[in-house]
Amino acid sequence: MRTWQLERRKRTRHLIELGGLVVKARVVDLTNDDRVTIFGALLWIADKLKGYQREQAQALWVAKGKQAFEAESATHDKND
Repeated sequence: MRTWQLERRKRTRHLIELGGLVVKARVVDLTNDDRVTIFGALLWIADKLKGYQREQAQALWVAKGKQAFEAESATHDKND
């Protein structure tokens, strides 16, 4: 397989994983799949990350993300 094909597959997988996070966070359901709203929310996040509150916002989001992944992992462990 050619290098460009491998890179394309790698990029496609990355984009699919990012989309999965949007679905997992229920953003799609909560916005009724309104892509303008979702895009606006992502732009708001980007603005926060560019601003003076970057460290605070990122720390909060990291903590929430870890908590959600741990809760999901615990749920899967109970169901196995």
